[in-house]
Amino acid sequence: MSNTDRHALIAQTVRESGAATVQELSELTGTSEMTIRRDLDALAAQGVLERVRGGARTLLLRGEEPPFALRAREAVDAKLRIAAEVSSLIADGETVLLDSGTTCLELARILRDRPVTVMPLSLQAIHVLGERPGPGKLLLPGGQPRAAEGALTGPLTLASLAALRFDTAVMGCCGLSAAEGLTAYDLDDAAVKKASIASARRIVLATDSSKIGRTAHAYVGPSTLLHTLVTDTSAPLAEITALEDAGTAVKTV
Repeated sequence: MSNTDRHALIAQTVRESGAATVQELSELTGTSEMTIRRDLDALAAQGVLERVRGGARTLLLRGEEPPFALRAREAVDAKLRIAAEVSSLIADGETVLLDSGTTCLELARILRDRPVTVMPLSLQAIHVLGERPGPGKLLLPGGQPRAAEGALTGPLTLASLAALRFDTAVMGCCGLSAAEGLTAYDLDDAAVKKASIASARRIVLATDSSKIGRTAHAYVGPSTLLHTLVTDTSAPLAEITALEDAGTAVKTV
């Protein structure tokens, strides 16, 4: 098991169980307790979990958004496939609004080599798109980044969105269901998502299957706002069918 895979398994185990001991994690991963202690120290330094005597415990309260550092380690292969599929839906020359989140960040890495105009809504994606010249154009919005997330929110972000129109908005989400619609954990983030949807001709939602059928507390809008959903093959079939019945085209990869 690679370090990356082991860290992802440890983070998932601690999050789902609330806490775990060094011995439990050593048995789970088949590695030494000394290695597990180093892993826990590294994950704690990244804000993924809290180090306690003899093990670790989750930093999350019920209903909280997992930290960016943790989400970036989850479903990596699925996010790469989703990003590649979304890129195939975007034509050269398009203007693209790119939401915050880990899946959209993977798409930013692809779009920097495409002749498209992109306005990213996170510091991470701005860095990726601006770190070296490419054939496309980069637009920078205003706004205030959310701590540890890098997602841009606030009046300046909303003003940037109101001033522009895009061919495609590629959105992320914290939850999506046919019944409850598109949701986010943060009210300011939900406001940005609403403004993003209003600014674009086409709305593509890029999210891994863990968000499908889940509901967060900040409402963005009904699922019918989405033209296309791109997710992975583990998405619950009942939800996929319901979303398709409501008019959203669904692509699973």
